[in-house]
Formats: sequence, C-alpha cells, structure tokens
Amino acid sequence: MKKRWLVIILISISLLLAACSGDNSSDGDEVLIGVAMPTKSSQRWVDDGNNMVEQLEKIGYKTDLQYAEDDVDKQIEQLENMIVKGAEVLVVASIDGTAITNVLQKAADQDIKVIAYDRLIMESENVDYYATFDNFQVGVLQATYIEEALNLQEEDGPFSIELFGGSPDDNNAYFFWDGALSVLQPYIDEGKLVVQSGQLEFQQAATMRWDGNTAKSRMENILSSSYSDGTTVDAVLSPFDGISRGVIQALKGVGYGSDDLPLPIVTGQDAESASVKSIIAGEQTQTVFKDTRELAKVAVNMVEAVVKDEEAEVNDTETYDNKVKVVPTFLVEPVSVDINNYEEQLLESGYYTEEDLQ
Repeated sequence: MKKRWLVIILISISLLLAACSGDNSSDGDEVLIGVAMPTKSSQRWVDDGNNMVEQLEKIGYKTDLQYAEDDVDKQIEQLENMIVKGAEVLVVASIDGTAITNVLQKAADQDIKVIAYDRLIMESENVDYYATFDNFQVGVLQATYIEEALNLQEEDGPFSIELFGGSPDDNNAYFFWDGALSVLQPYIDEGKLVVQSGQLEFQQAATMRWDGNTAKSRMENILSSSYSDGTTVDAVLSPFDGISRGVIQALKGVGYGSDDLPLPIVTGQDAESASVKSIIAGEQTQTVFKDTRELAKVAVNMVEAVVKDEEAEVNDTETYDNKVKVVPTFLVEPVSVDINNYEEQLLESGYYTEEDLQ
C-alpha cells in the first residue's frame, strides 16, 4: 500500500511539473512582437534589428522584423500588417515621426502597446515608452571634440567651420543640433569660429533622410562658393557617419587629404564600420559610439514589462515631449570614439572584430 501511494505521489508531482513547464515555454511562443526599422541602408539599423530579434527570441517571443527602406507609406503598411497578425507590442523606429499617428490609433484600438525606438514618435498619445540614447549629449560630445581639437579655450582663431544637421523629419536631429550648438555657439558669437557659408540655421544645414550624397553635394557647393579664395576648412560638425563620409568625399575632391592640405576635423555618429575604417586611415576624425546591443536590451526589457502589464524601467520622465504627451524614456549613454580609444570601445567590447575593420 505504501508503495502504491508513493507511485501515485511521484506521478502527480511529475504531471504538475510538466504542466508548469509547458505553461512557461508556451507563454512567450504565443506572443508576437512587431519590430519596425526604417532602412537597411544604414548598418546601425541592421544591427538594431538583429540585436532585438536575437534577444526577444532567446526569451521565447515570436518576432516580425520589417525594414521600410525610408518609405513612409511602406512602414505604415508594415505596421498595419503586424496589427492584423496579432502583434501584442510594436517596437517602432519611425521614418517620419509625425506620419504614423493613424496607424498607431489602430494599434491602440486593439490594445497593442507601442515602444518608440531611438526616434521619438510625434503627435500621438499612443506611445507607451521611448528607448533611446542621450541625444542631446551626442551633440555635446561632437562639439566638445571640436572644441578640444582646436583648443578653442586657449587659441584666438579664427577657425573656419561648417555645420551639418540631420534629417528634419527625425526629432533626434534637433537634439543633436541643440547639443552641439550649446558648445559651439559661444565661439561663433565670439568670432573664434566662423561659418564661412553663413548657413547657421538648422533648416539650412539639415540633410533629408541623413543621405550621404545629399551632404556631399551640399559640401561641394559650400566649397566652391565660400572657400574659393583659399580659405581652408578647419572643422565640420557632422551628426552622422554617412553624412561624414559624403563630406569627406567632397573635401578630397578639391584636394584635401594631402600633406599640404590636411583634412579638417570631421565628427560623426554611430561608429559604422566604414567610418571606423576611415578613422583608422586618418580621414574621419571622430564618431559617437551608441552600443545598439544595450539599446536593444532596454527595448526588450520594456517589451517584457508591458506584456506582463507592469511598468517599464525609465530614467527620464520630463524631456521627451511629442507635442501630445511626455513619453517615459530610458536613455543610454553614448561614447566619443577616435583613433585613441576605438580599440578599447569597439574591439575589446566585442562590438567589432579586427577582421570587421580590415
């Protein structure tokens, strides 16, 4: 009799454990997360998407990763398809932060949560959280690098500088610009820095869709119209590596990059492998490293919180106003990278291998 009861108890325990195990493994499998990225033309967005999918699937979620190739209508269609498929959370790096209000309302009507990823979604109440880097600080890092490289606190100058901004339909571009000008504007006002083109306003400096060829054409026009008298460019504020490479092409096209006419200081952002190679080669001077692995981790933590109907961890509840609401935000710190620390920041951290930068 004792043996019989022991067998019954063991069988009951086994069934209970199996049932619990089945519940845990199936919960994540039943939850679909839609991940909408803007384009594959920039390495960083490919890395963002891959990092997020890897981390989400590792903990049991299904994912639908889509790239819209900078086509707003296509991104809206992709989001609509994710809603139809039954996604419970949408993680969205928007192409145009003001253009997806209607589709987000459709998501809200289905009780689908929305996390804005690195680009703030504007003019919508249907944004639950925002995961991004400290975008104002990105601009500060770029401008501080110029300040220190030119020794502006000690030198009288004047030094010639040209300013490039990001895409006007991306809210981040304004944070980058404001951060940079918080450092550079006093030197411009003082006359230590001179923008020879006279293009001092964001709308004059903006680069639609962050396009490198657009930046190249603008730099070529600036060089021909404002530097034909032999004045040299000492620095270029560039907010993104793709823009930086376009600017450098334009500069090399008129002879910069030689011993007699060295390239100016050129900043950047995203630590794209092509630009890190350019830094190693002595062309681009600096970039801002934003570890997409860390940002993906933040977004995944937000996904888990909203799926469980919990509050996600944030560290900023005041800054990011999308004109309808202040969106609770988690900011990841960016890091300035140049020839002196790229190995420590990019290689030793495992972000790149040495072969990646050959």
